[in-house]
Amino acid sequence: MAKVVIEANYCKGCMFCVKVCPKNVLGTSSAVNMKGYQTVDALAPDDCIGCAMCAIMCPDAAIEVYK
Repeated sequence: MAKVVIEANYCKGCMFCVKVCPKNVLGTSSAVNMKGYQTVDALAPDDCIGCAMCAIMCPDAAIEVYK
């Protein structure tokens, strides 16, 4: 099973990662980071297949995927 780690303070809420995830693991969080952006969170972490497309698409390098 893979694990998605999101550094909320780097996230600007662009949602590129949400759109590219083939298993719909990521989604909008109700949390707001230090910069005032609504962040992304792993809403279904058990469904992650470890493809790392979210980390590749993230322009702010806010996501890491561990297998």
